[in-house]
Amino acid sequence: MTASPLARRTALSATAATVLALSLPSTARAAESLRSRREATPRFAYVGCYTTEQRNGHGKGISVFRADAPGRWRQLAVTATLPNPSFLALDHTRSHLYAVHGDLDQVSAFAIDEDTGLLTALGSQSSRGGNPVHLAVSPDNRQLLVANYATGTLAVLRRTAGGRLQPAHQVIELTGTPGPDRTQQTGPHPHHIPFTPDGRHVLVPDKGTDLVHGFAYAPRTGRLSATTPPTNTVRSGAGPRHIRFHPRLPVAYVVDELNSQVTTYDFDASSGGLVPRSWLPTLPPSFTGNSTAAEIQLTPDARFLYVSNRGHDSVVGFRADAAGSLHTLGWTPTGGAQPRFITVDPTGSTLHVANQASDTITAFHIGGDGSLQRIGRPVATGSPVCIVFRP
Repeated sequence: MTASPLARRTALSATAATVLALSLPSTARAAESLRSRREATPRFAYVGCYTTEQRNGHGKGISVFRADAPGRWRQLAVTATLPNPSFLALDHTRSHLYAVHGDLDQVSAFAIDEDTGLLTALGSQSSRGGNPVHLAVSPDNRQLLVANYATGTLAVLRRTAGGRLQPAHQVIELTGTPGPDRTQQTGPHPHHIPFTPDGRHVLVPDKGTDLVHGFAYAPRTGRLSATTPPTNTVRSGAGPRHIRFHPRLPVAYVVDELNSQVTTYDFDASSGGLVPRSWLPTLPPSFTGNSTAAEIQLTPDARFLYVSNRGHDSVVGFRADAAGSLHTLGWTPTGGAQPRFITVDPTGSTLHVANQASDTITAFHIGGDGSLQRIGRPVATGSPVCIVFRP
């Protein structure tokens, strides 16, 4: 029996509808993936620097770049600031930028234009200590925490609804016995003040006393209180500088500046405590010159960890296994001198290196095996020491 034309048309329409329905989920997933990549792709890059003769600075202020592709940045402006706008941080709405000023006692606020990425100064406040070196915005976006290296103090400043800073409402003086290095470890020298992944604690590596201080954060008051125990001891003379947390495992990684090593810790999220698991050198065994470890970065998927070496002028790569333990991959020259800072862009595909002494930023593609491949051309900018991306 032959089907009628109407029946054939009905069957064809049903088949087409079925094919369309089957393709919609994959199409939707593809669109969502594309949207996510676009949101992660940085549009603007903000670069902190040193500006003073004391720091051999060649910078002029906070540089604003249009980040079209790795190694293809276009400078939009240089925002004049107080001297040495070194470390930078965005608030969680990415509408404001904050900068500490090395060798001073100031932290500045800036509003970011959504379309142009340009900065408008919103004033500054005292960090209540000398040489602020790092800052962090609280998870609730209400407080700004600052680590003052020279005076061994921490400060907590409130943010207004408009992004301005109010005077510090809490100042904490760190304590501890100086380490064995009589030049670099003269007393407490906090170098990093990040929140833990759950936002409940703040851990502060102290280069001067070979400690990592722990604090609990109280969102209601915006204040810090010492954990129990209040400190975690590291190797004598190590000089802990910066810390990174595994996004899924109870593991933390600390880069020790003075003895050029990275230490893996088991991290107790309930107490903020650290228990050392293992350590690895950041320098190759054949290197006999002077060098110090600087920055540490973990890729968003936590598969690879990188540390920069100032003196050896390299980045060492590590692979993190399923338990979070590290395995050395090798060393890559940074293409410049004194790589004080490194960062992985929001896409997780590119490592950027700020070569402070050669006034360049170099980019490296992160391979599927963690290897680094130089891409693009060096970005010229005076004495870069920090890079922050804004999609």
